[in-house]
Amino acid sequence: MTGLRYVYAVCRPLGAPLQADLTGVAGDPPRLLTHHGLIAVVSHVPERDFSAEALRRRREDLDWLAATVRAHQQVVDALTAVTTPLPLRLATVFRDDSGVRVMMEEQEDHFRRTLDRLTGRVEWGVKVYVEPEPEPLATAPPAAQEDIRRRAERYAARLHSTLLAHAEDARLHPPQNSSLSSAGAGQNVLNAAYLVPRAQSEEFVEIVDRTKGEETGIRVELTGPWAAYSFVEPSSAEPSSAERGGEGESGGPGEQA
Repeated sequence: MTGLRYVYAVCRPLGAPLQADLTGVAGDPPRLLTHHGLIAVVSHVPERDFSAEALRRRREDLDWLAATVRAHQQVVDALTAVTTPLPLRLATVFRDDSGVRVMMEEQEDHFRRTLDRLTGRVEWGVKVYVEPEPEPLATAPPAAQEDIRRRAERYAARLHSTLLAHAEDARLHPPQNSSLSSAGAGQNVLNAAYLVPRAQSEEFVEIVDRTKGEETGIRVELTGPWAAYSFVEPSSAEPSSAERGGEGESGGPGEQA
């Protein structure tokens, strides 16, 4: 099949094969492109949709963008089940295999250092929300609003400190709009990602689960395990100076889940 090369991630050799029926962006199954012992996971995409000019137009097509994000994430999730992937930007596209190899050559040292740090680890996301009161928080007396918010922030700080002691690293993201929450409304007071060894993930999940319901009016959301999007330096997600078909915006569970 001809077309541009869409790159999902870079990793080391897989410990097990990817599922046979896995498809990626534009419906093409991913394949493995090896270079100096590293693997780029790629698939073919049509130039009419993924050239630099086409991608600039496509940014306004929310349905197309959502479908591309889902397909991209489906491949990264499948990789996370069998190896430690270093995910690249959404819509990282090169003209051909040689362009992908040049990118891998240019960033080889960085990829290896990052994979050394991330191998055997996954990302978990934890969010804390203030549940809406029977009287909407927005119309409650100012003193009541402030008391609820401060109580939730103290709780979130304690939870973050506890989880940090059971993680190797953490990233605090900006509070999330409540409309993006998978479990309903509420004011977000903690939006954090934690880098956790796979072997300790069960214990990490149990700690989060024990905190749920400790205080009324506060909701805790746990997501994962993900590829470690939040712990990849931005430079590793940039396309190289090799000839490219186009490039898009970064994205991942760390920002979206």
